[in-house]
Amino acid sequence: MSKGIKVKKGLDIKLKGEAEKTKVPAPKSKTFAVKPPEFHSVVPKMVIKKEGAKILAGEELFFSKYNEGLRFTSPVSGTLKEIVRGAKRKILEIVIEADVENNYKDFGKMDAAASSSQEVKKRIFESGCGAFIMQRPYDIVANPEDTPKAIYISAYNSAPLAADLEFVLEDKKDAFRAGIQALNKLTEGKVYLGVKKASNSFLKEVSGVELLEVSGPHPAGNVGVQIAKTEPMNMGERVWTVGAEDVAIIGNLFLTGQFRAERTIAVVGTAAQNKQYYTTFIGAKVSDLVGEINTKENRIISGDVLTGDRIQNDQYIGFYDNTVTVIPEGNNYRMFGWVPFTYNNIPSMSKTSFSWLFPNKKYEVNTNLNGEERALVVTGEMEKVMPLDVYPMELLKACMAGDIEKMENLGIYEVIPEDFALIDYVNTSKLEAQEVIRLGLDLMITEVG
Repeated sequence: MSKGIKVKKGLDIKLKGEAEKTKVPAPKSKTFAVKPPEFHSVVPKMVIKKEGAKILAGEELFFSKYNEGLRFTSPVSGTLKEIVRGAKRKILEIVIEADVENNYKDFGKMDAAASSSQEVKKRIFESGCGAFIMQRPYDIVANPEDTPKAIYISAYNSAPLAADLEFVLEDKKDAFRAGIQALNKLTEGKVYLGVKKASNSFLKEVSGVELLEVSGPHPAGNVGVQIAKTEPMNMGERVWTVGAEDVAIIGNLFLTGQFRAERTIAVVGTAAQNKQYYTTFIGAKVSDLVGEINTKENRIISGDVLTGDRIQNDQYIGFYDNTVTVIPEGNNYRMFGWVPFTYNNIPSMSKTSFSWLFPNKKYEVNTNLNGEERALVVTGEMEKVMPLDVYPMELLKACMAGDIEKMENLGIYEVIPEDFALIDYVNTSKLEAQEVIRLGLDLMITEVG
């Protein structure tokens, strides 16, 4: 059974620098890293504390101080090289020097369909695969003690230059199906799978899911849009979301008994040297995929251009990311940049640029903000790219003011930072909307729980 979702509000940003549909093994990184700050609301408690200790792939590195059921395991086997700490001894990175060949902790094969929901849940969370399951509201790692009303998977990423998830999953069909079987055991409701309507992928034939055929501009592929169009969030409810490739990792756990943290990364962007797909493991070093990039002239982004994080050559790809983007730095001053119709080489919603006359043109962009942060002005720009049933400007103001009651009334439980990524791009105030929403969600966790 399938349901069509057509999104009207939004914006497709067409950029040059797509990855070729070729998949090659990445050079094996000498070191990999797990970064606890990526797991919001998790305070890590180390299990393996001694540098030099030997680790198997799938062996527990740390657990959540306030929820011992949340365990985080190593993506590769090797030696614990370093625990990188920041202010107040906060753990920033756990760096592992990898073995030439992975050696896996054996959790044992399991038939999810023939097992109880408790057995399946225990296996997923004890292996570290629970880290792939995110909870709404708050965009945090799911609590294993909860039972969600539904689980959502989006296999369509509509963000600019984002990895084609259908291509990523082409050689992981059996593992993906096994992962769907396991996820069905975690909820009494439905498991929803979002796919691009105009595709002929095997995903449209996967059983055990409610298929959502999505069309329209970005953010049509965002799981938040798919939730809002099917089972909108209400106060007190929990919905879980899982990345498409992460479903295959969960499936592999049941098929092989091993935590195979394989990750397919699309290297994209006009400043990238080899624009293609690489197979590696979670937490790989970015320089092994993109080479040595001059970061004074170019920016490396772990993720897409709208939601990704800036990283350096010696840093590591984010735990959840399928894309690495490399684009030029916007460090050149534009003479008379405020004059209308002067610069038409950037995609824009504004009629002060002729780019709106060429809807199918692809652009080479840089990181220039084309202005500085200024006061919020009621222009209607935010509403044009927000398909969710919220008032974006009012919600941002409530988050900035820390007004919990208004935040609740304006829909804070329905959104996460990525839902405001386009607002970051189009709003003339240059406000960091995603950062404001993240701070608002963190406040809600602290005050409401």
